[in-house]
Amino acid sequence: MAGHAVDSLASLLSAAVSARSSLLGRATHARIVKTLRHPLPALVSDHLTHMYSKLDLPGSAHLVLRLNPTRSVVSWTSLISGSAQNGHFSFSLLMFVDMLKECIRPNDFTFPCAFKASGGLCMPVTGKQIHGIAIKVGEIVDVFVGSSAFDMYCKTGLKDDARKLCSEMVFDEIREPNDVSWCSLMSTLVQNHEQEKACVAFLMARKEGIQPTDFLVSSVLNACAGLAGLELGRSVHSLAIKACVMGNIFVGTALVDMYGKCGCIEDAEGAFHGMRQRNLITWNSLIGGYAHQGLADMAVAVFEKMLSSCSEMIPNYVTFVCLLTACSRAGNVELGMDIFASMRRRHAIEPGPEHYACIVDLLGRAGMLKQAYDFIMKMPFRPTISIWGALLGACRIHRNPELGRIAAENLFQLDPKDSGNFVVLSNSLAAAGRWEEATNVRKEIKDIGLKKGTGCSWIAVKNEVHIFQAKDTFHERNSEIHATLLELKRDMEEAGYIADPTYALYDLEEEEKVSEVWLHSEKIALAFGLISIPPAVPIRITKNLRMCGDCHSAFKFISRITGRELIVRDNARFHQFLAGRCSCKDFW
Repeated sequence: MAGHAVDSLASLLSAAVSARSSLLGRATHARIVKTLRHPLPALVSDHLTHMYSKLDLPGSAHLVLRLNPTRSVVSWTSLISGSAQNGHFSFSLLMFVDMLKECIRPNDFTFPCAFKASGGLCMPVTGKQIHGIAIKVGEIVDVFVGSSAFDMYCKTGLKDDARKLCSEMVFDEIREPNDVSWCSLMSTLVQNHEQEKACVAFLMARKEGIQPTDFLVSSVLNACAGLAGLELGRSVHSLAIKACVMGNIFVGTALVDMYGKCGCIEDAEGAFHGMRQRNLITWNSLIGGYAHQGLADMAVAVFEKMLSSCSEMIPNYVTFVCLLTACSRAGNVELGMDIFASMRRRHAIEPGPEHYACIVDLLGRAGMLKQAYDFIMKMPFRPTISIWGALLGACRIHRNPELGRIAAENLFQLDPKDSGNFVVLSNSLAAAGRWEEATNVRKEIKDIGLKKGTGCSWIAVKNEVHIFQAKDTFHERNSEIHATLLELKRDMEEAGYIADPTYALYDLEEEEKVSEVWLHSEKIALAFGLISIPPAVPIRITKNLRMCGDCHSAFKFISRITGRELIVRDNARFHQFLAGRCSCKDFW
């Protein structure tokens, strides 16, 4: 009779959890006390602890647990799990510590809850201690425990390199990683700007027989977007179709983002219109794709369509960053200022540092340097690195070293270890012909022990990435590359091309300046592309710095002479060169 009563009451407790009814749960508890009296059987106490934890009543759950004379790992895990799931992370960790004090060994269900709690509190030291205990008791090899540790390291406030190292260490300890483990590894690598390693991890997962789930596909598409890896991105797109995950909103959104960041705006539009369901991130991804191309009118048109056709879609902080970026790259000052003003007035969104940086960039690119500086001076908060960086970049473009020095000095205070700021200032002085000052800035870089980042360009041919630096002579096809460059130079000069020596960064003789400018990394990459890629295929080059004016002019000549479509993604935007014209309309 007692056994039947226990089963019935346990069913009522489960029903209370399903119905989220604390009233039913407490009434059932009272019935249990009347029926069974104290001390309650361990199984019943475990059911009660589980119920109160799930119903977000940690105090009651803890009291039941304390009254249980035979507390087990099941009892403690119910309390720790329920508390973590309901956001009571501190309490969950305290209960984990109390369990250890009672010499009860955590199991493969306890550790994921403890990792969740430490991740929720951004407590990496506590997380590492729990990780150590998991190793000690031999549970870290369990795929669920390992994946939880992985997720914790992704969420905690460790420095990027330390977080990546810890995450990879956990991954190596998992005996048989599953799709969740691989997704966590790839996400961590992408967050730490290791997109190439994330793509390699995806290929390794496929070799291990991991099936392409929606999360796995969206993770690798995010990596492809960061790399502008169009070839792999297209392959993953095909794989997603075969795996029947194209209906997933995360996969669709990742495709829109990937194609947009690879400069294939038509494909991004196709992926967008092929989605049955869209969220705000999907709309932002398409607007961002137009922003990369500097297509401000198209970006605004999509934005207005989102507002008119989807009343539940409310633009957010990121939406306006994309819109303002599009205006900046298109040089549409009036439209950009109108959108900035509408943020508060029409959409009740307070502009943040990224929006202010976009406006400084917008004014600066348009040559309105004084207005940009005045705008900075009137900001309601202290200007950030990105804001002063936008002004410094504009001063470099429009050759205003005086204002550039003011921007640079503020950047030196905010980020004294970034050599890039010194380099931009030096280049700005060199462009203005102030060679002695430019040399002094470069000397300062060496004196304070900073290392200058190397400018480079890269191009993918037959799934292999080829990287080039300025004056590069180390490629296995070097002789063919430089022969092609000489032939191009001769044909271009006959067509009217004149090299611009002002883009040389050192005080050299005029002929040496011309020679230096001619051997910029993107020109070498282009020469390699011309001898390696079939005529009907566009040549895609990525550069980690802004494309210089001479290279931009040269690419227009080369596109007309060779009849090739040339696509360059620099750190400012996409350039599509075709028949002697560039999609940026010479504004970048």
